[in-house]
Amino acid sequence: MTDSILQDGKLYIGTSRKPDDTNNKPEYLDLKFGNRHGLVTGATGTGKTVTLQILAEGFSNAGVPVFCADVKGDLSGIGAMGEPKDFLQKRADQIGLTPYEFQEFPVIFWDLYGEKGHRVRTTISEMGPLLLSRLMNATDAQEGVINIAFKIADQGGLPLLDLKDFQALLNYMGENASTLSNQLGFISKASVGSIQRELLILEQQGAVQFFGEPALKISDIMRTTNDGRGAISVLAADKLMMNPRLYGTFLLWMLSELFEVLPEVGDPDKPKLVFFFDEAHLLFKDAPKVLTERVEQVVRLIRSKGVGVYFVTQNPLDVPETVLAQLGNRVQHALRAYTPREQKAVKTAADTFRPNPDFNCAEVITNLGTGEALVSTLEGKGAPSMVERTLVRPPASRLGPVTDAERQSIMKVSPVAGLYDEDFDRESAYEILTAQAKKAADAAAAQQQAEADQSSQQSSGGSRWTLPGFGDDEPAQPAQKQAKPRAGYQRETVAEAAMKSVARTVASSLGRALVRGILGSLRR
Repeated sequence: MTDSILQDGKLYIGTSRKPDDTNNKPEYLDLKFGNRHGLVTGATGTGKTVTLQILAEGFSNAGVPVFCADVKGDLSGIGAMGEPKDFLQKRADQIGLTPYEFQEFPVIFWDLYGEKGHRVRTTISEMGPLLLSRLMNATDAQEGVINIAFKIADQGGLPLLDLKDFQALLNYMGENASTLSNQLGFISKASVGSIQRELLILEQQGAVQFFGEPALKISDIMRTTNDGRGAISVLAADKLMMNPRLYGTFLLWMLSELFEVLPEVGDPDKPKLVFFFDEAHLLFKDAPKVLTERVEQVVRLIRSKGVGVYFVTQNPLDVPETVLAQLGNRVQHALRAYTPREQKAVKTAADTFRPNPDFNCAEVITNLGTGEALVSTLEGKGAPSMVERTLVRPPASRLGPVTDAERQSIMKVSPVAGLYDEDFDRESAYEILTAQAKKAADAAAAQQQAEADQSSQQSSGGSRWTLPGFGDDEPAQPAQKQAKPRAGYQRETVAEAAMKSVARTVASSLGRALVRGILGSLRR
């Protein structure tokens, strides 16, 4: 770069063009305002990814760590040396970037699935009930049950690390819904069942690989190299985009973690970290009000932690007005204006810039070429600069993806190599609740056996039928001499004897039937 373009404490974006092509000037992002957040918008194919790439390069060279998502797979080239191309050199000549030098940047590749980068995990506990409810698209009733689940886990010392921990806790809640409802609030078994079904869906979508240990340490995305450059963490998101809710929730979790972990630093000379949120519309699409309010709060307050958040999306209408108002640094690529919504987006984008009397902002937005943008950044005491039509500088790193072999080579020498590649499953809610359930089952089985033994003793003890001379409970009586008929009595006739014999037979049969019935009921 020439001395007229390179300036300390500033990130060079490109060179603005005047209508008469005179008095063109370089456009910068002042590093001391880098934590005031930003917005990069534009239709597909207008150059948003390249803008993201050159901003990441500039922050890295200034010693600022960067985290960004590689949605299409072509941002990975930031880890490889740039290659001479005619159209890149032409752009460099147009904007006065001479000499145009190539560079490779310190990159750490990450991947929730562990295929194109180091594994990224968090725990259910760290995700928290609000984000977990968002991830599961929970209703208000289901969100209430999820909040109760976290309270039970906290009170019972049940670490919630992975999906099976949460599943085990839900099973416990379903089995003890009545008792727990009296203590903690109504727990609907139907809501518990719905949450369990959502967990199965998450498991099928690969969330089981995201929840667990070792969990990502925020310090590992805030590394700098020995030569003072900031490491650029690139999250492989091409596969993750198949589950956009998981993608949006994951990035919001990272913002929340940064907000909770980092100390207050006020307004530093340069950011402590810059966070690019690509495909930002996925965060806000169908988001409940409480989640939008959470994003607004984090964006507003995380600035004082030294973190700059840059949303990258196609349409400025994708970002709520309450969040949009906090984004001081703007790069607006071309927008189309064919539908009413697109026309509204153009007007919204134009109205958010500080007007430039040299051109009509709304008209220019629809006529910008590829790699051309309207740029306005904070300057002076933090006021937005006048919007300028700018040719964005070409990247110093490779324009396009790295090869699989190059990716593996970069991962082998990564400072986090081996730290996150293997799962670690320590004792948590699943193991604790399983052990408690087994203990309760063993106790119940022992109680049943004791009751069965007691019943058996009763059926074979004092309650049984005994006959004199044949049982153990009563000694046999000595035989009596046959009594002689007393005087005045006559011997019974043959007919009378026969009738008595029949009566005894019937009585004996009835007695045996009665005995079988009683003993049978005891056995049952």
